[in-house]
Amino acid sequence: MLRIHELKLPLDHKEAALRQAILKRLGVPSGELKAFTVFKRAWDARKRDAIQLTYTIDAALQDEAAVLKRFARDPHVVPTPDMTYRPVAHAAPGAPRPVVVGMGPCGFFAALILAEMGFRPIVVERGKIVRERTKDTFRFWRKAELNPESNAQFGEGGAGTFSDGKLYSQIKDPRHLGRKVLTEFVAAGAPEEILYVAKPHIGTFRLVTMVENIRAKIEALGGEIRFETQVTDIVVEEARGRRRVAGVVLSTGESLACEALVMALGHSARDTFEMLHARGVFFEAKPFSIGVRIEHPQSIIDRARFGASAGHPILGAADYKLSHQAANGRGVYSFCMCPGGTVVAAASEPGRLVTNGMSQYSRRERNANAGIVVGVTPADFPGDAKADPLAGIAFQRRWEEAAFKAGGGAWAAPGQRVGDFLAGRPSTSLGAVAPSYKPGVQPTDLALCLPDYAVEAMREALPKFARQIPGFAMDDAVMTGVETRTSSPVRMTRGEDFQSLNTAGLFPAGEGAGYAGGILSAAVDGIKVAEAVALSLAGAARAA
Repeated sequence: MLRIHELKLPLDHKEAALRQAILKRLGVPSGELKAFTVFKRAWDARKRDAIQLTYTIDAALQDEAAVLKRFARDPHVVPTPDMTYRPVAHAAPGAPRPVVVGMGPCGFFAALILAEMGFRPIVVERGKIVRERTKDTFRFWRKAELNPESNAQFGEGGAGTFSDGKLYSQIKDPRHLGRKVLTEFVAAGAPEEILYVAKPHIGTFRLVTMVENIRAKIEALGGEIRFETQVTDIVVEEARGRRRVAGVVLSTGESLACEALVMALGHSARDTFEMLHARGVFFEAKPFSIGVRIEHPQSIIDRARFGASAGHPILGAADYKLSHQAANGRGVYSFCMCPGGTVVAAASEPGRLVTNGMSQYSRRERNANAGIVVGVTPADFPGDAKADPLAGIAFQRRWEEAAFKAGGGAWAAPGQRVGDFLAGRPSTSLGAVAPSYKPGVQPTDLALCLPDYAVEAMREALPKFARQIPGFAMDDAVMTGVETRTSSPVRMTRGEDFQSLNTAGLFPAGEGAGYAGGILSAAVDGIKVAEAVALSLAGAARAA
């Protein structure tokens, strides 16, 4: 097989045109092409009146060697890489069982890979199974009844379950581990199109069934999963000046001995961060971002991005990606854009209000929403972030508490019309754009729950964004606050062996540890960490 990159055709091309384009690109007769498959399909809408589809094709030819020789200097015609996933180790009889903490994408794939290699992992998840968790989360949205252990942050599937289900990332992936993730998702019930569309997504309802199916596979391979069970402490042994994990203490009162502990925490596991820090595990404060969710009618975004092709079934609901460097030195950018979605309540602690975005697979809701966020660094956190690496948590909590108060203290979110925000006046009512956040939105002044420098930077950025997307700064667009969980405020720094810098046997992993951002990158990190655990337990040296 050979792979052809950057094969372009008009949006509404005929089916036969793709085969003809392959033959023309390779300069071969029809009989030379035995078969082909679409590896990736994207669209290029830089010219709205002439949108093109861009394909990556895997083709089988009669004489591939001859064709590849002719294109030896063309980086767009290359041998198809081998993307088969191969385990790095296999468990010996009686091998120690690793413990994986957390059942988000990272923990799921760490557990799955370990189970496939025969290590029979024990997985500990503080939240509930995904269907019970879904009931608790929807109860919060409908009735303002928060369960701190079962919500949009905690429970089987992780925070990504209540999101747009985006399955793309900008991580470097030379081993094609992302392909392993996508093929497992398809096997678990995801639509096959996620294997070839450029920006695949799934949506919450489909994710629920997939999560259940992956859980069943882990258990069938000998893994054990304990829900509604939190790790409340770790056991650390010190000998000859070296610290090593020896076990964990669970909220059930049980202790588990372990030689390998994967901490696949989400970015909101604040009490667990505090426990690990108290036990001397090395942490560093890290940058993240803070801001709001902004909502527009999806039709405005579609027209701005696709022009007359808006509504085309291949294009679907339009997304966007925006950024601006403000005069005060702050970067402002769109985050986790959810076409045809809703703004959701993502709180996990009483009295602290957080927003996020979510879409279903269809992306057919009336509004588009995205985070508009501003970068913050440890220099912005209270106190000395070097002395207190958890200072970013205090920073998040301060603004979440301010948002809860600004919304009236009953889980309504503070909201403001864009026109009022830009004019520096509180909103007293909302306009034509109806906010989607539940339990409800309280018109107010978002400056009450954001740092002054963030407000200043966002006021500068919104009109700039409107130059790229006409209507973006429309008066009646709605901003809902606050978005504080863009990424983890800490990094549990690890070495080249994927173990904690100062605690052997502890493997920080995924988004909460500061090594991923989103479903796909977290799952890929889970695979890498599982491999490091397997090599450690098998007694093998990690390959260079």
